[in-house]
Amino acid sequence: MTTLHSSFGSRFGLEYMPTSFLVRMGKRELLVCRDFRKRYYAVNPIMECDTGVQAGHLEVLMFRRWLLILSKAH
Repeated sequence: MTTLHSSFGSRFGLEYMPTSFLVRMGKRELLVCRDFRKRYYAVNPIMECDTGVQAGHLEVLMFRRWLLILSKAH
């Protein structure tokens, strides 16, 4: 069994997410999960881009439901 060491820390709260998966492509990581955070602003219904919780991360919210987090692999 192989374990992937992700650069996504506990600040994302992803240990509580049962429906997430990680894809590593060379020096980049893409994490896909359902968005579970309460947003206190009007969200674009198709695609919303924002900086991530940690430095060097980019969050893309698709269809107000799916969160794609892009980062560098470590």
